[in-house]
Amino acid sequence: MRVVFMGTPEIAAGILKTLIASRHEVVGVVTQPDKPNSRGNEIIFSDVKKVAIEHEIPVFQPEKASDETFVESIRQLDPDIIVVAAYGQILRENILNLPRYRCINVHASLLPKYRGASPIQWAVINGEKETGITIMYMEKGLDTGDMILTRKLELAPDETAGSLHDRLMELGGPTLLEAMDRIEAGTAHPVPQNNDEATYVGMIKKSMGELDFNNKTEYLERLIRGLIPWPGAYTFINGKMLKIWKAVIPDGCVTTPAEPGNAGSCEPSCCGATAERTPGRIFTYGAGLYIETADGCLELLEVQLEGKKRMAAGDFLRGYKLEEGMVCGKKADEIS
Repeated sequence: MRVVFMGTPEIAAGILKTLIASRHEVVGVVTQPDKPNSRGNEIIFSDVKKVAIEHEIPVFQPEKASDETFVESIRQLDPDIIVVAAYGQILRENILNLPRYRCINVHASLLPKYRGASPIQWAVINGEKETGITIMYMEKGLDTGDMILTRKLELAPDETAGSLHDRLMELGGPTLLEAMDRIEAGTAHPVPQNNDEATYVGMIKKSMGELDFNNKTEYLERLIRGLIPWPGAYTFINGKMLKIWKAVIPDGCVTTPAEPGNAGSCEPSCCGATAERTPGRIFTYGAGLYIETADGCLELLEVQLEGKKRMAAGDFLRGYKLEEGMVCGKKADEIS
């Protein structure tokens, strides 16, 4: 089939590579406009554009995908199908109705769960046991179209958003090709989504990375994994940002239920936390580095202090002296 591919980030680039290597012909690639880096002195190409340039495929970067001049350019390519993967713009009917086999979307969740922009991160944060790839026909709604094919995978106990992203990228390409084979052969049997089971997730924001240790231990541990590699989870000690790259719930961290006058506590064999709980208190116990939470504690395994390299917690402790009773959370401008 003659294919126009629309996508922007790394996961889309990985899927595009698989599509280019297949029997299909990618006649055009559409991606978001170039943007300057954070300092504004260098223009950044999307991951999809880099792949397209490498394979000498025409690239289109409209500010608005609904623009009729752009739509006419795509019409001139005479695509049999348009494949969309994390493109970043809502498509209107002037694009959706253009190709012979319609527009299909590669979505990184088991729809109808996790419609929207960040299904990978939220699958980790919410503690899902499985997720996957859904290939669906596109329509005017946000990820609401009929499903052509789904493929599942299980999340590992230590899964991060980064590791899950890579696994779903590897799964997405072959799943797409299988769905395209079915579409071309007329053997695809689309299944409508159950809208009553739909959930939506928005964009991940940098502010989500600031940890509130008044939350429960299990949620915080999943949140840290779900925000790797971006924006990363962090707190502050003595006014400096401390990124937390890896944390675990330590063995034996079994909390007693909170009751009036009793905040609950870890087992003494865990980390030495007491019933006089102070969420955010950072302390050492044995050779380990810990932070108290609302109902237990987290053991920090890899951290990065502002201005320093990422390192194991043991290396951090050899170069940083913790004060007794130190509580995380205050930025430099909040310290009196």
